[in-house]
Amino acid sequence: MKQSLQLRTSQHLALTPQLQQSIRLLQLSTLELHQELTQLLSDNPLLERLDDPLDNSVRLLADGAIGAPATPGEAAPAPGAQDAPPGEGSGDAPAAGEGEGGGEGESPEAAGGDSEDWGEAGRNKTPDDEDSRPQIEASATTLRDHLMEQMRLAMLDTRDRALVELMIDALDDNGYLTETLEEILERLPPELEIDIDELKTALSLLQSFDPVGVGARNASECLALQIRRMPHVPLVTRRMALDIVCKHLAWFAQRDFNKLKKALDCDDEDLREAQAVIRQCNPHPGAAFGSGASDYVVPDVIVRRSKNGWTVSLNQDVMPRLRVNSMYANLLKNGKGEGQLGAQLQEAKWLIKNMRQRFDTILRVAEAIVERQRNFFSHGAVAMRPLVLREIADTLGLHESTISRVTTQKYMLTPHGMFELKYFFGSHVATEAGGEASSTAIRALIVQLTGAEDPKNPLSDSKIADMLGEQGMVIARRTVAKYREALKIPPVALRKSL
Repeated sequence: MKQSLQLRTSQHLALTPQLQQSIRLLQLSTLELHQELTQLLSDNPLLERLDDPLDNSVRLLADGAIGAPATPGEAAPAPGAQDAPPGEGSGDAPAAGEGEGGGEGESPEAAGGDSEDWGEAGRNKTPDDEDSRPQIEASATTLRDHLMEQMRLAMLDTRDRALVELMIDALDDNGYLTETLEEILERLPPELEIDIDELKTALSLLQSFDPVGVGARNASECLALQIRRMPHVPLVTRRMALDIVCKHLAWFAQRDFNKLKKALDCDDEDLREAQAVIRQCNPHPGAAFGSGASDYVVPDVIVRRSKNGWTVSLNQDVMPRLRVNSMYANLLKNGKGEGQLGAQLQEAKWLIKNMRQRFDTILRVAEAIVERQRNFFSHGAVAMRPLVLREIADTLGLHESTISRVTTQKYMLTPHGMFELKYFFGSHVATEAGGEASSTAIRALIVQLTGAEDPKNPLSDSKIADMLGEQGMVIARRTVAKYREALKIPPVALRKSL
């Protein structure tokens, strides 16, 4: 092949740094946005934040007492922050919270309520008063800590203590022994001369501890340990419950009551009593000692009913208030700054503009969703109408990918609860009248039908499909099964009770 030089002209779309930042901010969740903002504030000295994310937090005062959170408008300004002069060197972000930042510092009232009450409380307190010292939350007790404390109180010699502790270390988060005794014995040094009987004794000691059922090697053993120690249970009922969990637990889980009655040679009343005993057991005895940390979702928009219908507003608590630092802006304005400061000034302006644009876009999309789903806000999920991203994109003159970014990990607080914006989009199902029904509305109807069914004769998927067909919704049995599984509703056999 002969090499040659050729000149061609072509067009292509180039994403500017400002556009790239705008797209990235738009797809971030509220938590990710504030994490990104924290990094940007530390990297750019020309950017400062007027609002304090910890304004609503309890503050620790100089004397160790707990102070009330500062009221809005009384928070101290950020170090080095000044009111920026009008003009190009400064820029607040109206979409990220209106109002001037800064102040003269926290007053006694802002730091701890009424000044007279605070002074009187300070005079009456002594350094030894418990209330005058900061209260630190105690660390949560783990399952291992709980078991080790019981072992210390038991009258055991050093060797037995070591073996029980070995068993405790082999437990999982649910309190189950994940290794067999043979596997534990194999990894012990031979010079200790420990036999399998000693491990069985140590396991029995562990299984006598609280919570009941800890140290079990499977679900059957866990339930059996609890049933044996359950008080005030008739002997016949206890024996039948033990037979079920030790020999027929699979049938019990599948609710195959006919096989259970035949195997146990009992009637409905006897089986119902044994079932009630088993249901009092906890199949995960160690789970109560988990961290239990809750994940909180903060809404980006809030929907309220007004005289004119439904109104949408941005959640001001998640909107950071940003501006350009006035001191650096004045230096640049007077020609005393150049190079990197000039670039950082431009980056600060871009961020403020992109932050405002992000919240404006979220509000526009939320308003369009509420406009199209008015029936949902008035009547609930059964009134949800079909909606696709393209419909909102065409209405607002935005690209479909932009709507997808806006509706991902953004949440709306409504009178019916908290929902991700994507919740309001769903496919459609044809109706006999020639209209369309939302898949979300159909799932809500399935929840209603299964919630009102007779437990002794629950509705099958085919029956649910027929009942939906009577309401004009043409839907196949397989589709009902798919929606039911997505809603985590058990099949008909597992919903049946005696």
